[in-house]
Parts: sequence; C-alpha cells; structure tokens
Amino acid sequence: MKKAPAARTTVAARSAWQDVPRLKVRRFAAIAMAEAPELAEEILREIRREYPHLPVVLDDSGEPMALVGIRGAIEVFVQHLENSDHSAGRPTVPPGVFQEFGRGEGLHGRSLDSLQAIYRMGVRLAWRRFAEIGQRVEIPPPAMYELVDAGYEYLDGLVDQSVRGYAEAAARQAGERLRLQRRLMELLLAEHHHGEPAEALTERAARIGWHLPEKVAVGVLLRPAREAVAPAVGQGVLLDMEYEQPRMVVPDPDAAGRPELLHRALTGWSGAIGPPVPLADAAKSLRWAEAAVRLMERGLLASGEVLHCTEHTEALVLLEPQELIDDLALRCLAPLAHCGPTHGRRLAETLLAWLETRGGAPEVAARLGVHPQTVRYRLRQIRELWGDEIDDPDRRFELELVLRAQRLRGKLRAGRERG
Repeated sequence: MKKAPAARTTVAARSAWQDVPRLKVRRFAAIAMAEAPELAEEILREIRREYPHLPVVLDDSGEPMALVGIRGAIEVFVQHLENSDHSAGRPTVPPGVFQEFGRGEGLHGRSLDSLQAIYRMGVRLAWRRFAEIGQRVEIPPPAMYELVDAGYEYLDGLVDQSVRGYAEAAARQAGERLRLQRRLMELLLAEHHHGEPAEALTERAARIGWHLPEKVAVGVLLRPAREAVAPAVGQGVLLDMEYEQPRMVVPDPDAAGRPELLHRALTGWSGAIGPPVPLADAAKSLRWAEAAVRLMERGLLASGEVLHCTEHTEALVLLEPQELIDDLALRCLAPLAHCGPTHGRRLAETLLAWLETRGGAPEVAARLGVHPQTVRYRLRQIRELWGDEIDDPDRRFELELVLRAQRLRGKLRAGRERG
C-alpha cells in the first residue's frame, strides 16, 4: 500500500522589517511624518521643474491638489510602516486624489505615460529622504531594501488608482461624444431641418470634431446578432447603434478609398446605403436605404451584405410602392385573366421581351430561347387580347413597368424558357 504524499508546507520568508525593534520603527515613522510636508513640497518643486507645462489645480481651500495628494500618499505610507506588525509592504492606497489625477489626464486627451513618470520621480525622491532618515535611526540595510520594494509596490497602487480615474473619464467622454453625435444625426436626418440655422449644425458638428461634408450617404444596417460588435467604420462615419436597425452617415461617400473601407468594415452585416445626396438632403438618402432594407426583409432584395441603392434603382422604384404596382397590374394584365396560369405567364414573358427589345419575332425568340414561329403566334394572341391599346405608348410603358415588377418578384422568368 502506497503512502499518501506528504503535504507540502510553505514557510513564509521572514521580513527583515519585522526584526527592526519597534522603538526604531516608531522613531523612523515620527521623523518621516514630521518631514512629510517638506518632502511633499520638494517633490512638487522637482515635478514642476521637470514638467513646467503641467496645470496647477487648486482644491477648495486654495492648496494645489498635487501637493495634497503627494503629502497624503507619504503620510499613508509612513502610517502603514508604523502600524504594521508583518512587513513594510502592501500599504493601502488612498483613493480620491490620484484617481482625480488620472481623470484629469483622460479629460484633457493625454496619455498616462507622463503621469507614471512623475510618480516614479516622486518615489525616487521619497526613497532618498527615507534612506537619510534610516541612517539617522540606524535601520539595518536589509530592512531598508524592503522599504524600496514596498515603495514601488505602493507606486503600482497609485498608478492603479489613476488608471481607474482615466478609464472613468474615457468612458464619460465616449458617452458624451455618442450623445452629441446622436443629436447631430437626428438634426441631419430630420425631414425639415432646413429651417434650423446653419450655425447650429456647424456648432454640433464642431463639438465632436466632424467636418461638414458637401455630400453624404445614409446607411441602415440589419444586425447579424443582437450582441454584434459595432463595425469599425472609421472616425469620419457617424454610426448610431442605439436603433434597432443601426444608422450611419457616410461623409463624401465617393471619396477615394471610402467604398473599400466600408466594404471591409461591414463584412458580415446586411443592410443598405442610400444614394449620395447634398448634406441638406440626408433624409432622402435615409428614405431610400430604409426602403431597400424593407425589400431585403421581404426577400425581394438579396441579404447577407450591405447593398448600395444606386445599384438597385429598378427594384426600389418598382417594388417599394407595392399597392400602386399591384393595382396597376390588375388593370393592365386583365386580358390574361382567362388564359390559364402557364399560358398566361408565357404570354406575359413574351410581351415583356417584345417591349424590351422593340424588335421582331427573331429578336424576341432569341431572348426567350424559343422558335420565332412560336413568338409570332403569341404576338398575334397578344394583339387580339389588347387590341389597339398595345400600340399606345402610355399603355406600353405601364405594361413594361408592371411586367418588370413581376419579374423582380419572381413571377416571371428572367432568362430563357424551360420546358
């Protein structure tokens, strides 16, 4: 029978700071605490000398917030050293001021790099002062080395606080920008925004850094999934994901590289982009995009990609006003009502081919893939059914509209006959 493996025991390394007599620890802490205000001022002077362009922000009492934060950070660190029975490390970072420092960097669009460099400078200066105090109090070198490690560990905590503030500011700015962008889009896409002063539009665009273009195209998207991540359409494109069907405003849609960028960004999405229009007519582009999306939802336009309305004008013109086209079809195609479904469909396809080619039996036969004699027979029937009306230009135009619409809906074949 095998013996169970012995459980491993972990022996924590003893802290050199623990071995420092408590009297020396208290003397060290008392001196460091007394010199904290002077040390804080020295650190701030060095920071201002190294970074002269940093803004000076005062608190409610008129004291620089940076000085308050540095002094507070030193005092908290020293208090931890005095009160801890275990080690010199892991003091609790004071919230508030350092979080505010990070928030300020975020709100002013700066990175945290310079702030972290400033913190490191502060730790170096503090360590220099603490090393002098340690010599006076005769703190052993191993304990002071631990103090260095604790200082940089403390620095990590200060940076974490600033990162939290920075992230809060970034999120707030992103939310504010989305709110301002939505207001701009609502104004652009309103049907009657012409009455709005041009200054208001310019001011709203300027607040999000959007340059008013001469032309725009408006897109409407169908989400591939509810949790779909917003497509990376680029900063110049206004995108509002709050709608059930997200909307976007594309500036200068025909600019070099713009179509390719949108195509890549919208891979995996369905929807439609309206025709390019002057900025003041953005609502018109939106209407066409919405019409195209409705046809996609009905299965009358292909889904699975983002279509450009300018490439599907015929379908948009003939399929969107469904009731009008259906009513016109009832009147125009009434002569086919008694021909039976199959024969009626073939007569309709022959009539459409004749209207589109404006040719004789051979041209129509070539399009349909049937014998010319068959076409002549059908054309005679068509003339008997419609009589002299078939020669009226307006009636021929209506017939072609109706028959093209039926072909788009799949009721008539688009190519050669089969069977």
